[in-house]
Amino acid sequence: MPEGLITKAIAGFYYVQDGDVVRQCRARGVFKKQGINPLVGDRVVYTAIGGQEGVVEELLPRKNELVRPPLANIDQCVLTFSVKEPDFNPKLLDRMLVQVERESLPAVIVLTKVDLLADKEQAERFLHPYRDMGYQGAWVSTKSGAGVEQVRALLSGKLSGLSGNSGVGKSTLLNTLSPGLNLSIGEISQKLGRGKHTTRHSEIFRIFEDTFVIDTPGFATLEFAGMEPPILAQCFRDIWDLSHDCKYRSCLHEGEDGCAVRAGAEAGKMSPNRYAHYLEFLGELKEAKERRY
Repeated sequence: MPEGLITKAIAGFYYVQDGDVVRQCRARGVFKKQGINPLVGDRVVYTAIGGQEGVVEELLPRKNELVRPPLANIDQCVLTFSVKEPDFNPKLLDRMLVQVERESLPAVIVLTKVDLLADKEQAERFLHPYRDMGYQGAWVSTKSGAGVEQVRALLSGKLSGLSGNSGVGKSTLLNTLSPGLNLSIGEISQKLGRGKHTTRHSEIFRIFEDTFVIDTPGFATLEFAGMEPPILAQCFRDIWDLSHDCKYRSCLHEGEDGCAVRAGAEAGKMSPNRYAHYLEFLGELKEAKERRY
């Protein structure tokens, strides 16, 4: 049977590309019974029905899976944040990094709308602590074109999942990288100070040569699903590095006796905001665990 790639999923239909042909497919009923959910990025075995329809018969093994946004088989996750309108949100960035690190996926951080900053160096100051941890990052202005080539280089030759909260300019960035896409552009809610959703579903777009991006719906909140509290520290690169010197292996880095993370945060070896975010997320995970049991 032929194989293809799910490039889009809407209302129970999966759009499977095989060469130059895209078929609108349903999944076999057994998928639902077994709790299997096909994702954009999945490679599948399908049966063709007629000219442009089909049935997804089997999912081929995934090399990775991201929960939010739900994607499969990506080479990297591009976390997109605006510096203004809406304001840069480091807590949400750290939440997203936890999700990406949990799946051992490479992450790239892209800051948009730098033309709105009076001091352009502020964008570099936002990126600096993340660059120090080994993350690649870039800032871009789609109005002036500054930084566009740097973003293009970071995406080149890869399938990237583009993720970010509403209104940060993901669709505008893709239109700049590949003008022929003509994706809808949203606006900012003056009342809420955040973007209105324009992307309603995840979809793979070819932006140039062998470079593909999955545009995903924006969001305003992000929760952790089923993560155990001890795993959280492994998803904070700076905390994980410091934790190897903790007195106890079971340390959760809340200030226990001999906690090297707490000592490191107080000594300026890591961002105090990052440590505060870790403690906040840890509290959420503990509460969620109590509710489960």
